[in-house]
Amino acid sequence: MTSTTNRHAVSARGLTKRYGSTTALDEVTFDLPEHTICGLFGRNGAGKTTLMSILTAQNFATSGEARVFGEDPYENTRVLPRICFVRESQRYPEDSNPAQAFQMASLFFPNWDQDFADRLVADFRLPDCRRIKKLSRGQLSAVGVIIGLASRAEVTFFDEPYLGLDAVARQIFYDRLLEDYSEHPRTVLLSSHLIDEVSNLVEQVLVVDEGRLVLDESADDLRGIAFTVVGAEPVVDEFIADREELHRERLGPVASVTVMGRLEAADYADLSDRGLTTAPVSLQELIVRLTTRADRRDASARPMGAQR
Repeated sequence: MTSTTNRHAVSARGLTKRYGSTTALDEVTFDLPEHTICGLFGRNGAGKTTLMSILTAQNFATSGEARVFGEDPYENTRVLPRICFVRESQRYPEDSNPAQAFQMASLFFPNWDQDFADRLVADFRLPDCRRIKKLSRGQLSAVGVIIGLASRAEVTFFDEPYLGLDAVARQIFYDRLLEDYSEHPRTVLLSSHLIDEVSNLVEQVLVVDEGRLVLDESADDLRGIAFTVVGAEPVVDEFIADREELHRERLGPVASVTVMGRLEAADYADLSDRGLTTAPVSLQELIVRLTTRADRRDASARPMGAQR
């Protein structure tokens, strides 16, 4: 998939959010092009939900700017109806049912597609006339996913609302998202811990760690940015001498080392001559290694005996 325009749907400039002495976001800056599916990744507490809340005008930045279609979204009637924000902890009136939740959504979102919502209800086998308080966690997740998809909002934020879904239902979500995105392009920011599951969906990758943006790249550019070498440890060390090491595992005399960099044709011949093997690094592994690399750098920068 390729973005059809260079126009920025969502932008952040120096976004910072502090709660007392705690910094939840630290000078976050990025641009998200229109008509792009972006993956937002990071550990629990990294700042992902805070970032989404500020971009959707449900929270305030301590400093910096958030822009949607070039405008401040806060109390902006030109922008807010064009945004849908679905979160894992989404709340609905307990005495209402999904059908009523969809009816309310149809009044707010100008691009709402009820026929699509009805098809999704069938796909997820959702009892849409059962009271919200009687629904399982997975069924509640389906309500949020259906609203996010059927809203066809120009900018849609999914903050892991599908965690309650089983593997089959999650795949239905991914399939319907891609199918509808191809027919009705919009901008999607998808927060997830299931990185490998969504890696084929995303075109841009944002990684937040301890409030800082540590990665902002296109998914295409990330493919092949790191690799793993396996073989006798001294030989592996010779081959990777000038490369940045991300991770190392040992089993007797054999080492498996993940390093930053791309392999050229000559490198493959060299690997073969040395009796080494190589393997690609998945997006999930790359993100895990990059964030733990930041931990190692922080630890090495602290004085001996210092506490986090």
